Amino acid sequence: MSVIQVNQLTKTYNETMVPVTALDHVNLSFARGEFTAIVGPSGCGKTTLLNMLGGLDKPSAGHVMIEGQDIAVMEGGALVDFRLHNIGFIFQSYNLIPVLTVKENVEFIMDLQNKPRAESDARVSYLLDAMGIADKINLRPKYLSGGQQQRVAVARALASKPKFILADEPTANLDSKSTETLLELMANLNEKEQVTFIFSTHDQRVIDKAHRIIVLEDGRVISDTAQTKSA
Repeated sequence: MSVIQVNQLTKTYNETMVPVTALDHVNLSFARGEFTAIVGPSGCGKTTLLNMLGGLDKPSAGHVMIEGQDIAVMEGGALVDFRLHNIGFIFQSYNLIPVLTVKENVEFIMDLQNKPRAESDARVSYLLDAMGIADKINLRPKYLSGGQQQRVAVARALASKPKFILADEPTANLDSKSTETLLELMANLNEKEQVTFIFSTHDQRVIDKAHRIIVLEDGRVISDTAQTKSA
């Protein structure tokens, strides 16, 4: 069953001047538990597609259906609330809150959801242990390496038990060892929790780990293939 269904998704910028089409009638679906990489040259529409899937930008035309709800037409508080309960985000710049500890960063979304404290504490402990950073729980981001900060960002994205996670170039600022560790941790959680992961990436290591590769070029899907899981 599809978690996300994208129909005729189109995004054109500078519509009143010289139009630039970032997405051109894209049709895609994503099932529960997928580990998918969206790839292609710079400017092909990868980040634009992720922004549409996450409700961070509005399409010029088309629909983004998430379990039957079209987020392309949602506005204001309804859209914010929907994202809060259904979508996790991971960015290449980590986007952690510097004045908060690791624990506070991870539980931040659950606080917005008004989760009971005992439930939040248990979820934080589980995720930090799964990400191998339980010993960093009371540190602030500035005391962590880049790889450790990105693990915190992944834990934060998973904390609210979203239907899917959008990861925009999550390994761009990491060294090879940190990248391999992070990908293995995400793959394990993907398999264990069946959360759908959708990556925008240039990183061959991410592409090799993905189960499905979607190739964009000039805003269009030119290839959509499954690949055997890497060992």
